[in-house]
Amino acid sequence: MCLAVPLKLSHIAPDHATGTVEVNGSPLNIGLDLVPEAEIGGYVLVHAGMAIELLEDEDAHAILDSYEKYVHTVDQFTPGEIIPDAG
Repeated sequence: MCLAVPLKLSHIAPDHATGTVEVNGSPLNIGLDLVPEAEIGGYVLVHAGMAIELLEDEDAHAILDSYEKYVHTVDQFTPGEIIPDAG
């Protein structure tokens, strides 16, 4: 499964072709060709090393919160376990 992740831009190169985001405390250079209007401090949706969309802060935080809840939910089950219907 491929996943695009909201990340905050901390640096943009002078030519605006690349930028830097932080992933788990480490800097990652990404391409900005698809979002030329990106700004430092803004959130971008990153997939395969490319920013593919700009995000409002509120939307980025909502997605990140959903990822966090999902990770904690998945950790509660063992592989192959049948999850009972909640309805």
